[in-house]
Amino acid sequence: MSFLTDKPDIDSTAPNTGVSDGALKDPSNIIPRLQFGEDEYEARIAKVRAAMEKAGLDAIIVSDPSNMAWLTGYDGWSFYVHQCVFLGLTGAPVWFGREQDAQGAYRTVFMGADNVIGYADHYVQSEVRHPMEVLAADIAARGLGNGAIGVEMDNYWFSAKAYVTLQKGLPNAAIKDATGLVNWQRAVKSRQELIYMRTAAKFVERMHKRIAEVVEPGMRKCDLVAEIYDASLRFDSTIGAGGGYPAIVPLLPSGTDAAAPHLTWDDRPMLAGEATFFEIAGVFNRYHCPLSRTVSLGPPSDELKRTEEAVLEGMEKGLAAAKAGNLCEDVANAFFGVLRKYGIEKNNRTGYPIGISYPPDWGERTMSLRPGDKTVLEENMTFHFMTGIWAGDYGLEITESIVIGPDGPECLADVPRALVVK
Repeated sequence: MSFLTDKPDIDSTAPNTGVSDGALKDPSNIIPRLQFGEDEYEARIAKVRAAMEKAGLDAIIVSDPSNMAWLTGYDGWSFYVHQCVFLGLTGAPVWFGREQDAQGAYRTVFMGADNVIGYADHYVQSEVRHPMEVLAADIAARGLGNGAIGVEMDNYWFSAKAYVTLQKGLPNAAIKDATGLVNWQRAVKSRQELIYMRTAAKFVERMHKRIAEVVEPGMRKCDLVAEIYDASLRFDSTIGAGGGYPAIVPLLPSGTDAAAPHLTWDDRPMLAGEATFFEIAGVFNRYHCPLSRTVSLGPPSDELKRTEEAVLEGMEKGLAAAKAGNLCEDVANAFFGVLRKYGIEKNNRTGYPIGISYPPDWGERTMSLRPGDKTVLEENMTFHFMTGIWAGDYGLEITESIVIGPDGPECLADVPRALVVK
């Protein structure tokens, strides 16, 4: 049966049926809520197909939810079950997922109902059948069973079992690694994408303002995080929008725990004399603007003040290098050069590309701002310039999200670039 077949006559309770009848009913009364015009989706697909042809691929199976959304508009919290977008060199992309989630696809993708397909629920977390059996049979029915098919091999959402099942179902196909193929096409943002990221920036400005207003010794961290979420989500008439959920939850370790960059929160109180960094992001239409600042409850230590001085000086040097035509490593080398002058070592990258994202990560997983990355910066690429320092017994984060310009970057958010002392 082809993805483009009309409603089939299938008993969805049979042991090995794949496509459920309910998912293919014509949703003619549903008007999808698209965040972009169809011409933008078509341009994205054309870019991906050019990359596919260059890689010698006849089709790709895209399981990264950020890539699925970027290609089709699909937006739903369904990435805990197997789903994907299937794209060949011709025709519209096809959304493939759980039957009940097909209803979400009808409401968010730009394609028609014929290009949305749901598999029967008895495939969900089954020990005797797998959704990729359905996908493999359908690919074979489309005449691509002998083709070269790319999959996102090194990705959170594509399992070893999915790969093995596809191989078994498509024994004559060449299953190839296409990890990052779509991600790289997302690097340069469109005008509308930048509008969404600038809107997300307004929310992260509001979030940091709220933190500075309410944080105090004795306040429980869980209550502080509630304030952060409140500021990130509520409709704001001055922005003209409400916020969305972040791909990473707020990170806010304090004191010596701030040496660990990825701790979240608990219900213990904030303590006088401790510094806490806040790594958070504003989100709008799934587009992210991460931004970090550090708060010291009481006078900061000399070491923290000296680290702040080094980071701010290094940021200025790095930002000066963040322009079209330079390389990713130019930004990193400029920043690290200042740190070395202060005797500070940072043994991790200092930035990564951002844009549309779903949990568990708001990075695009392509290039990095690190020595050795010779990717050429292009106008309207977007990065989180992650200048965090995590030392043996403290941490400091003062970061910026930036848009690469011809002569220098645009900083998306307007939040004072300094250690906050209360």
